[in-house]
Amino acid sequence: MSDSVRRHYEEYPYPRYPLLASVRRCDTFALSLEALWSRFNGTLTPSSHNRILIAGCGSFAPYPFSLANPDANITALDLSKRSLDRARWHCLLHGRRNISFRSGDLLNSGVAPGPFALIDAYGVLHHLDDPQVGLRALAERLDQGGIMRVMVYSRYARREEESIRRALRLLKVRDVATAKRLFARTRPGSRLHHFVTTSPEAGFAAGLADALLHPCVHTFRIDNLMELVDESGLQPLLFAHADAFENVHDEVDRIRRMEARQESPGNFVVFLGRGVSGPCQEMIGSLLVINPCLRDSIGPFRLSRPRIPARLGHPTPHLGWRERHFLRRFIRPVPWNTLTHESQIAADIYTKALFLLQYRP
Repeated sequence: MSDSVRRHYEEYPYPRYPLLASVRRCDTFALSLEALWSRFNGTLTPSSHNRILIAGCGSFAPYPFSLANPDANITALDLSKRSLDRARWHCLLHGRRNISFRSGDLLNSGVAPGPFALIDAYGVLHHLDDPQVGLRALAERLDQGGIMRVMVYSRYARREEESIRRALRLLKVRDVATAKRLFARTRPGSRLHHFVTTSPEAGFAAGLADALLHPCVHTFRIDNLMELVDESGLQPLLFAHADAFENVHDEVDRIRRMEARQESPGNFVVFLGRGVSGPCQEMIGSLLVINPCLRDSIGPFRLSRPRIPARLGHPTPHLGWRERHFLRRFIRPVPWNTLTHESQIAADIYTKALFLLQYRP
């Protein structure tokens, strides 16, 4: 990764959440290694497969990953020492201590060597000089049955930011203060004024710098992304951006049709795998258990109704009193074939939402 990218994040660690900002464990349900492993391998995670790598962790991601996976061995890797220092402080202040922080380039195989059961590369590959080399370097660290989450910029979702970023580079605007002075002179009604006044990222220095002043940005059409994945040797498992179809091929076709209209579902989020066994298909004999991140949210003495934000591209199921009562049945593993037909249908909805884990014993 280029030295200019390292310098960028040394100056503007990203994201810039307050150190006391907390996350509920239920909000991290889609970061659970145990849940993801059962989803894509149909078994519980082997005890030997407890290593997680957050590649390009930034200043915040280690905290929610640790919250979701308190028994995992987590490695947080980043080029920026300032980002790592802030991430370390955030974890310490919230009592998260199962993370090893590593400063270095993910392209260096000697830094944070594998194998890992789960790798997160959220918003990282599109900032590399060669995203293909980066994905290959991460794929080589992924264990058999391992899962990788990737987010990259979509060409059409990112179109407005990229036009502004390129214009700023032509004007040799390199710092936030200069950019803000320029933005202050924009005319109301102009595209630039609209972006600056409506984008959440433009409201704080690190966000504005990441959106508009980054020295290295790639955007992808869906076919570019699928070529990248194919050349890495990994298998696309599930798209997790807005309104994504469950079937990967159907989702690729949907995005192609959108791109023909110069539209996009947003930036692309996709889970990839190496030699995964596939989800549990043998219903008879399978077991169901609650996602460990949701146990505290379905307790009988909880008065408020938890609202859990979407993490897999679709709204999460409603969790009223009746629904929480149903899910409490799965605090301990329950054989699928002991459920009534009505309960099996309900359990299937929660399994697809990753609220329940279904696995072969």
